[in-house]
Amino acid sequence: MTILNTKPKKPIVCILTYDKLCMFEFGIALEVFNLPRPDFENWYDCRIVAAENTEISTHGGIGITSPYNLDALKDASLIIIPGWQSIDGGVDDALKNALIVASENGCRIASICSGVFLLAKCGMLDGKSATTHWKYCQKLEDEYPNILVKPDILYVDAGNILTSAGSAAGLDLCLYIVREDFGSEIANQVARQLVIPSYREGGQAQYIPRPIPKLRGGKLSPLLDEIRQTLNQDWTIDEMSKKAGIAPRTLLRRFNQITGESPIIWLTKERLAYVRHLLESTQLSVDEIAEAAGFMAPETLRHHFKKQYGVSPLMHRKQFSTN
Repeated sequence: MTILNTKPKKPIVCILTYDKLCMFEFGIALEVFNLPRPDFENWYDCRIVAAENTEISTHGGIGITSPYNLDALKDASLIIIPGWQSIDGGVDDALKNALIVASENGCRIASICSGVFLLAKCGMLDGKSATTHWKYCQKLEDEYPNILVKPDILYVDAGNILTSAGSAAGLDLCLYIVREDFGSEIANQVARQLVIPSYREGGQAQYIPRPIPKLRGGKLSPLLDEIRQTLNQDWTIDEMSKKAGIAPRTLLRRFNQITGESPIIWLTKERLAYVRHLLESTQLSVDEIAEAAGFMAPETLRHHFKKQYGVSPLMHRKQFSTN
């Protein structure tokens, strides 16, 4: 009698390498998927795949030997793109075709940081949501208008295509994949071994520097400067109109022309930028900061802060305080 082997097949993970390899992003994928985990049965079968037929080295000049070539992608259940060598250059046809065929065969493809540009160049993100490092989001949106760019979150699951924000957000994405494949208990154990939280609150909005912009406000410049210097005042549309010496309707139109936003939305963002500054550089309480920034109550501040940055004011202070 023949005894069938019913042991589940290990998921094959292929991590791409390329010249000028982003070592940190590569290390993230190696740490999560390639490190042996004897406690977990049927852990990933990880393979390092060369994306091109050239000598491969990292940004620091370290040589990388990849045992597999693009043929390995045919068997992959997951492909990791750990950053990419250039956000402006072209893509080799062989690599492009290999990725497209793998995706069509049901393979998941996950990019970390600038790796999203490889997927974009291959046309694999058209009509899908995606994210990348906050400093690349505008470029991605401008050059690939068919992609719905999500600049404020750590990772996006768009079906069989997954993308993460910059650098360390790749850990969040990789843990998410482990959670999807093996469940929360194992993902939490992996996170503990990595000495990181299994889930991070908020998105990358909290990491984007938002200095108060110097707008060319024309006749509104004195008003904008005064508002910034007195954010704690009760700035209504009527009060702004009186200060500017124009009708409320004219104020709304000019404000939108200069800032691209309504006066109230602009004012709220200016107040939140000031709140961030106070949270990071002082020990003032949330109540005191709310008053200094012109929010009517601490609850109002917390509501707008959470909506804008995805975390509470105190969580933001804990992560970014310089004191």
